[in-house]
Amino acid sequence: MIDREPAGSSRHGSNMDPSINIPVNRDAITEEVAAAFAESEVIPERYCRPDEVHDGIVVGHDDDEAYELPVVDMEKLLDPELAEAEIAKLGSACQDWGFFQLVNHGVDEQVVNEMKDSTVKFFSLPLESKRTVEIQDNGFEGFGHHYRRASGKLDWAESVILLTQPIQERNPEMWPTNPSSFRDALDKYSAEMTKLAMRIASIMATDLGVDQEALVGAFRDKQQSMAIHHYPPCRHPDKVIGITPHSDGLGLTLLLQLDDTPGLQIRKDGRWLPVRPRPGTFIINVADILEVLTNGAYKSVEHRVLADVEKGRTTIVTFHEAYVDGMVKPIPEVLKLNGAEARYKSIERLEYIKGNFVALSEGTRFLESLKI
Repeated sequence: MIDREPAGSSRHGSNMDPSINIPVNRDAITEEVAAAFAESEVIPERYCRPDEVHDGIVVGHDDDEAYELPVVDMEKLLDPELAEAEIAKLGSACQDWGFFQLVNHGVDEQVVNEMKDSTVKFFSLPLESKRTVEIQDNGFEGFGHHYRRASGKLDWAESVILLTQPIQERNPEMWPTNPSSFRDALDKYSAEMTKLAMRIASIMATDLGVDQEALVGAFRDKQQSMAIHHYPPCRHPDKVIGITPHSDGLGLTLLLQLDDTPGLQIRKDGRWLPVRPRPGTFIINVADILEVLTNGAYKSVEHRVLADVEKGRTTIVTFHEAYVDGMVKPIPEVLKLNGAEARYKSIERLEYIKGNFVALSEGTRFLESLKI
């Protein structure tokens, strides 16, 4: 989703296993960059990408309402009398769209508000304060740009990317201490996102017709990472890209938007569909590994972010990794249930992440190489 994810991303890669020695192309935010973001009167060449902005037809807000992103209600998913129909709606969204908006999600409101408040305060700090957690050489965690394209072009965004779970794999030096509330807010928010991801995975298992443990077990105790993005407004939004078109490389993505600024677009039926921000929701999307786990029943789809001419946009994107017995492969129970042949090659988890980082540097999609 957009909003691209850190770890093992096909284009959005970050929670790199320490045993994987692959340089990650993230550039620092310099004083010159900060000035360009603030003024945006003259777009530096490294951000100038008008051909990419205009690549594809964008569906207008007055077009067919069939292009509205599906809305799924967690309260109905958990209600015995309403669950069947709502689960079918979730399954249809994952099959046809790869995305849905989740309402009545049950996440602790205070935790969400504290995370929002800490995020807004962090991005409001002077550059020198934000650079106290600046990315290191060839690093993927910390404050800086998103990932540099193979062309050398950069996204119009500033980002904090962090590994958040398991707790013992966190890098405290990269966790902001200003504002003072940030670390505690992020710790609590990370735990809430784990609970939400597990709840969604169990419901997806029901939709797929397999035992809940078959899918929940693939996500349990795996890595979680976050990309916290701020997209500054731009006076020339037709020249810059907030986040390059991509599909997410991990298992499940949970996006929280802090404002009502548009920008996220999903590619469906060959056209770009703008997602209208909906207060109080999470945007959930299927990522590449989940497509493999479900043997293609659920689709991981391309999406991008464009800049707005007047308002900034801020998002907190949480990525959950998944694998089975150390392998990224179709879940055996899914194949057995449908009597189907595997449509994706099995690959060892570290090899998958390496492949995704190589694809990231080349501007390709690693998932395509796994299709049989």
